[in-house]
Amino acid sequence: MTPADIVEFLQKRVELFASFPIETLTRLVAASTVTTFEPNEAIIEFGEEGRFLGVVLDGEAEASLADDAGDRRQLGKLGPGSIFGEMSLLTGDRTVADVIGVSRSKALLIPARLFSTVVATHPPALRALAHTLGERAKCYGEDVARVALRRAEDPYGLELRTAAPAKLLVLNCGSSSVKYQLFDTGDPARLARGIVERIGSAGTRLEHQFAGKKVTRELPRAGFAEAFAALVAVLTDGDGAALRSREEVAAIGHRVVHGGEHFASATLIDDAVIGKIEAVAPLAPLHNPANLLGIREARRLWPDAPHVAVFDTAFHQTLPEYAYLYGLPRELYERLHVRRYGFHGTSHFYSALKAGQFLHRPWSSLEIVTCHLGNGASCCAVDHGRSVDTSMGLTPAEGLIMGTRAGDLDPGLLVHLMRTDKLGPDELDTLINKKSGLLGLSGLSNDMRAIEQAAEGGHAGALIAFKAFCYRVRKYIGSYAAAMGGIDAVVFTGGIGQGSARARRLTCQGLEWMGIRLDEARNRDARGFEEVTRISEDGSPVEVLVVPADEERMIARETLRTLSREEVTLRIRAQEPMPVPIEVSAHHVHLAQEHVEALFGPGHSLTPKADLSQPGQFACEEQVNLVGPKGRIERVRVLGPARKATQVEISVTEQFKLGVVAPIRESGDLKGTPAVTLEGPHGTVALREGVIAAMRHIHMPPEDALRLGVRDKYVVRVRVGGDRELIFGDVLVRVSPSYRLAMHLDTDEANAANLANGTAGYIDGVQSQA
Repeated sequence: MTPADIVEFLQKRVELFASFPIETLTRLVAASTVTTFEPNEAIIEFGEEGRFLGVVLDGEAEASLADDAGDRRQLGKLGPGSIFGEMSLLTGDRTVADVIGVSRSKALLIPARLFSTVVATHPPALRALAHTLGERAKCYGEDVARVALRRAEDPYGLELRTAAPAKLLVLNCGSSSVKYQLFDTGDPARLARGIVERIGSAGTRLEHQFAGKKVTRELPRAGFAEAFAALVAVLTDGDGAALRSREEVAAIGHRVVHGGEHFASATLIDDAVIGKIEAVAPLAPLHNPANLLGIREARRLWPDAPHVAVFDTAFHQTLPEYAYLYGLPRELYERLHVRRYGFHGTSHFYSALKAGQFLHRPWSSLEIVTCHLGNGASCCAVDHGRSVDTSMGLTPAEGLIMGTRAGDLDPGLLVHLMRTDKLGPDELDTLINKKSGLLGLSGLSNDMRAIEQAAEGGHAGALIAFKAFCYRVRKYIGSYAAAMGGIDAVVFTGGIGQGSARARRLTCQGLEWMGIRLDEARNRDARGFEEVTRISEDGSPVEVLVVPADEERMIARETLRTLSREEVTLRIRAQEPMPVPIEVSAHHVHLAQEHVEALFGPGHSLTPKADLSQPGQFACEEQVNLVGPKGRIERVRVLGPARKATQVEISVTEQFKLGVVAPIRESGDLKGTPAVTLEGPHGTVALREGVIAAMRHIHMPPEDALRLGVRDKYVVRVRVGGDRELIFGDVLVRVSPSYRLAMHLDTDEANAANLANGTAGYIDGVQSQA
């Protein structure tokens, strides 16, 4: 085929290109490649980055996927005029199937750059792509997605691979040190790392590693400016050089300890963000000022590169109010922001993702207790992808026994010491943060290795310190399993969590009744600093894992995702605002067919009363009563058609009336949710689970998602006007060809903003990505 033949073929045989001008197609073909593929040759392989849009010119290929048994499932045949590769280009996800030649075939490969700048910006083509995407999503089905997740090597982007290679610098600035790592997204093996210690004191020292080489440099008494100058010098010159020049750094990720209530995710740094970090510095006086020194110096050295702040506290901003408030007068929270914030969030987030990856299960479907155990230590309850409780509080002093921190204390004890020993604030701060914990209990050391060695030799103080440490962790695991209503996995990370088999064993001792069954040999032999390791028995109902901590990698990952999120947000804001109709959803029930018949009689079918906005959905004539431990709600409307599982959706204020605590969940995510009894005219159904407060969400067809640049499971912010203009955060986007655009709020949320059905909302930005 000549280029002119291909242009004619595209316009006449491929719906996607039918409306393009000849001139545009001519330029597109000239910049693309025609490639021949032999029978059984892979054109696209599972798990690849989206690199091109393919068009079959002649011959035949097939899209297929090998299942867990090794059998190949054909997803569809591709003949002349068929397109392929569009799903990964449109979603940004890796490919979920193989495309393999059936006969000798030729294909036009249109580069991803041209696809995004020419094809996906043409409105008629966008509509055709949305239709194709929807049809293929229905064809592939949920089982293909599950197989893809099991086969995916990097479902959460932790390998830091990008289409265009880039250098990412991660900085962790303390009061007297700067730790750094340089990541190369084009070559994960090219990792440089180092530390500048004793900044501001005599004996400032830089240690650097790259490509198997170690570099040590003694520096004169240095401040942060001199420390950064030494850091840049070692990265760009001499044996440890990993950069040709500092301008090679594409982005910088900064660890920031405290973000207060301002930041629920990593964020691009500007002057306003710096002001907010300064504002919460009183909550982290030893950390935030040092973090800011590093940010300012890095911005001076890399003024044109984007800088991203990744907060220790951000992951815990999903704690419900009843979990983060102290039992103190609310006025203290409102005036002084006294509440539980939690720390180590980056580590808890990372280890929960790694657990999901290792177990080949979506991390957002799991109930996990992560235990970050080191000189600083904390536990976190991660319930379906959300931190719902954590052991540290306003400061890192709350919770577990740590190296030198006391952990949980009776506050009356501090008042007692103030009276009896005349201790002031500084002395109390030193006592609970620097003289307590393992050091205080043992009288020996804050190092768990020394504690274990001394305990083995019969030292009474070391033995009680070791037992108290493990007992406190065990107590938190049990309480968090209760808080979540179940547990799928326990994860150990951090220096002690990875390095101490004894601590892991004693922590898990006595938890067999919960389904936590440790395998002694696996626990003893675990290489906790090298790889994710399962240390539970085969068949243990609860998985127990050891995950090597890698907070720097997680900061780099969050930096990449923040830049991607900002790109989508800018794209949304640059467009003509697209109104999203808001619908207020009162309490209602979705019924499984077996419960329809139990409540309304054998053979009964739901009776449509009125169509709902979503195609195929309807309000029913049928109503049921909800009966909870405390009270009841009468005449709750049933919505149809019947579903696989019965689900009850109520507002937060109705929980008290029923006497249940319903978690905020995505529809269909019912594991571990409260029970309730349904009353109908023919009988009752006692549900074992199924009551939720639905997460606010948007139903969106693919063409609208493509226009906005958002994907299924993105979480966005939505701005609404009216008498009480506000922005709703944590709005889940659900994309499907069967959806019509609409945002659903419950009555509590709508009443708070004085909203009525039909009010328009506008997507203001992306909060997090799937």
